Amino acid sequence: MAGKILISACLAGLPVRYNGSAKPLLHEAVGRWKAEGRLVTLCPELAGGFQVPRPPAEIEGGLNGDDVLDARARVLEVSGRDVSAAYVDGARIALKIAHENGCRHALLIDGSPSCGSGFVYDGTFSGVRHAGQGVTAALLRRSGIAVYSDREVDRLVSDMGEAG
Repeated sequence: MAGKILISACLAGLPVRYNGSAKPLLHEAVGRWKAEGRLVTLCPELAGGFQVPRPPAEIEGGLNGDDVLDARARVLEVSGRDVSAAYVDGARIALKIAHENGCRHALLIDGSPSCGSGFVYDGTFSGVRHAGQGVTAALLRRSGIAVYSDREVDRLVSDMGEAG
């Protein structure tokens, strides 16, 4: 059987986003992987100790997950509370679970301060986004796991050498 894929719990249809919603990813390949038992579902924010719902959080200063991992930036809630340690903890747990399950690929929700792989928000809570990645996406990539956003399922299928 082909390898397992780490997937953001919200993309798997679980209501775990900060506001209690889900963002189910309806794609034939994702449905097939689920039926084959190949999806490893995880929300790094819940793994890091957060609850649902929770205050919105963004990476400060227009920076990204690499900056948080290297202690050059913080993840802040809209109130200003520094929640960086919980985001890093969640990322480490995600990496551990990915390794335990042999995941070489991850399919993560874009825009999240944890899972964003193509863009994150700029830390002003004004809806402004910029190219960058969240804390979990950055740690997974540093560890050799290929990370794809929810808009890149077809590329993931191709990179895994599977038929669409």
